[in-house]
Amino acid sequence: METHSSSASGGGVARVASSSSLGGGGGRAVKVIPLQNPAPPSPYLQSAALASRWAAKVRGMSALAWLELLLPCSRWIRTYRWREYLQADLMAGITVGVMLVPQAMSYAKLAGLRPIYGLYGGFVPVLVYAVFGSSRQLAVGPVALTSLLVSNVLSPIVDSSDELYTELAILLAFMVGILECLMGLFRLGWIIRFVSHSVISGFTTASAIVIALSQSKYFLGYSVVRSSKIIPLVKSIIAGADDFSWPPFVMGSIFLTLLLTMKHLGKSNKKLRCVRAAGPLTAVVLGTIFVKIFHPSSISVVGEIPQGLPKFSIPRGFQHVKSLISTAFLITGVAILESVGIAKALAAKNGYELDSNQELFGLGVANICGSFFSSYPSTGSFSRSAVNNESGARTGLSGIIMGIIMTCALLFLTPLFTEIPQCALAAIVISAVMGLVDYDEAIFLWRLDKKDFLLWTITFITTLFFGIEIGVLIGVGVSLAFVIHESANPHIAVLGRLPGTTVYRNILQYPEAYTYNGIVIIRIDSPIYFANISYIKDRLREYELDLDGSTKRGPDVGRIYFVIIEMSPVTYIDSSAVQALKDLNQEYRSRGIQIAVANPNREVHLLFSRSSLIDMIGKEYFFVRVHDAVQVCLQHVQSSNPSSPKVSSGHTPPRPLSFLQSLWKQGLDGSTPEAEPLLARNEV
Repeated sequence: METHSSSASGGGVARVASSSSLGGGGGRAVKVIPLQNPAPPSPYLQSAALASRWAAKVRGMSALAWLELLLPCSRWIRTYRWREYLQADLMAGITVGVMLVPQAMSYAKLAGLRPIYGLYGGFVPVLVYAVFGSSRQLAVGPVALTSLLVSNVLSPIVDSSDELYTELAILLAFMVGILECLMGLFRLGWIIRFVSHSVISGFTTASAIVIALSQSKYFLGYSVVRSSKIIPLVKSIIAGADDFSWPPFVMGSIFLTLLLTMKHLGKSNKKLRCVRAAGPLTAVVLGTIFVKIFHPSSISVVGEIPQGLPKFSIPRGFQHVKSLISTAFLITGVAILESVGIAKALAAKNGYELDSNQELFGLGVANICGSFFSSYPSTGSFSRSAVNNESGARTGLSGIIMGIIMTCALLFLTPLFTEIPQCALAAIVISAVMGLVDYDEAIFLWRLDKKDFLLWTITFITTLFFGIEIGVLIGVGVSLAFVIHESANPHIAVLGRLPGTTVYRNILQYPEAYTYNGIVIIRIDSPIYFANISYIKDRLREYELDLDGSTKRGPDVGRIYFVIIEMSPVTYIDSSAVQALKDLNQEYRSRGIQIAVANPNREVHLLFSRSSLIDMIGKEYFFVRVHDAVQVCLQHVQSSNPSSPKVSSGHTPPRPLSFLQSLWKQGLDGSTPEAEPLLARNEV
């Protein structure tokens, strides 16, 4: 018979079981670690403690810490090594600045704006971000994806030749800046984590194809409908085929080939990385020289660009805010996904810390300030940031150099830009977005995870055929549906004991693990709440009947007496789940089955205590370790079947050790060694 006693010790339960009842012989007592019952915390004390920690943190901040919080640039300014950093920052700033000028004009054309607004977008936001941004290598300014979003939302509202079109684009920058600042201040950057990388990749790939097709009009020599859907674009391209013009097509193709070649050379050879950055400028210079010499009538040019810096003005058109708000949120999401992701990767590569919420705030301030100087939405550019980092940028000074170059371009160089061929700017856009076509990611997902590949495909197709907004919404919706499905159908494992140990692992992963007749050990690998408790209950009922053919030990008792639930992975449990566990406990009791709980965390244990679930199940059936629960439950199974043969608690017969192993073992504990089999694989 069992000798199982329980006594309170510091709010816990102490147990001592005789091993004779387990068939071990010799009367050796087996100790069960007492499970301490935590005292419930006072909500008032919790709030007071949190407030006091915040107050202490604020009081402990020095003037320097406040300065670094408000002006992140002070971090690199006060530690700047002039001899070591200055040359690298100058080279990087000049390289990316030269790249930014033609790219900014190209992206403004993609957004449906005059090229000068691209230059404005690369002026104030770049300088402001260098002060308020926390990344030292991120290159801010107009980007292709944001430009396409601006064009997509404004084209149905007003014609691009109307002055209102420009006003709304500037208003969008202001709205995006406000949203980014609010998300940074309230630390809401985590929201975007629910968007899968597969969604981002599928979305950017489809957008890159749409952008390239939208720029084809400058290659073909005739007008193409402005749309973010592939079918209207293709129809328009086919319909206007009779107006095809060879000169812009040939010139654009030559420039595109030149840009792709220079980009490839810069990527493949570190010594030639400046060649990659010089590609856009080279195309613009060669195109301008050709036009000035030959004056071809069939090749359209940029036209007159105003000279001088932008004047301060307050954004207008606030009556259209309602129609712009969805796009403002979408652009903000792109900023978080692209800019913050790039910034964090560059920070890790260069060995400094970066707060994503502070980065969001810096981008927001840059967009707000830019909107007062005629800038449309700006964000971090992947290609320019990569060039900036590869060129050796060490601090935000490289961004200030970019801003200075853009200032010089606005003050002195705009008369030279009037003869730039439109096809040269289109080639710059197409060469830039070709890097966004991520077919390698699709192949990788197909090999690795068919579910993520399906998500990529759904986002890609819907974005391509139904437009950017619908594509993103459907992609995010399906991504969230997958998250909800995984949460509502959590992984549940039947555990078995590894031979020669007191370790319990998944019997499907470790086929050598064995279970005990009359006992089922279950591990729930997720929080338990209203959405998944029904699934968990159904699986528990299934495990009563089928244990996947695992090796069993102990007396053949013919039915289940105990269900042990290992709860260490359960980080949270809600009231619906507690009520369901109460119902399950009553159902089990009616069939003569006892629930035992092993290793609940503090919060879960407190909730069990407050809900009286511990009293319903029984304090003596709450344990620190699975092995403790198994020992006590084995005693009950044995005592319920006294005629059954005794069974060992699971230790395998000792195997002989070598002479050296024996000496080493004795040197550690001074006793005769007893071997335990090594695990065949890493524990999980």
